[in-house]
Amino acid sequence: MGLLDSLAGQLLGGGNTEGGMGALAGLLEQQGGVSGLLEKFQQGGLGEVAQSWVSTGQNLPISAEQIQSVLGSDMVASIAEKFGVDPQAAAGQISTLLPQLIDGLTPNGEVEGGSPDLMGAAMGLLKGKLFS
Repeated sequence: MGLLDSLAGQLLGGGNTEGGMGALAGLLEQQGGVSGLLEKFQQGGLGEVAQSWVSTGQNLPISAEQIQSVLGSDMVASIAEKFGVDPQAAAGQISTLLPQLIDGLTPNGEVEGGSPDLMGAAMGLLKGKLFS
């Protein structure tokens, strides 16, 4: 368990930090990267919210209930288990962290082509926020 995993676990309030930031990067990878996740939010009726995270303007908020609705209870429960927190707490933290992660992965207001190293990018963003 590394420092970044520990800090990511603390952000989610869990004692079990195994999987740490990997859970959030894994979420992106499971959804087909940033573009796949944006499509999922579009299909869930929250495309405008998710697109705000990509654009260079202010990020629109998303609630824990909306996260559960779009990602599904099983996905949220899986992430919660990795962090050792209950699903509602995980959904709440995802609703805070996911917009920041997507915003950071799309600094020019565009979804980059190809398949970037999501784990590396997520770790870089977390390092930047913690050590800037």
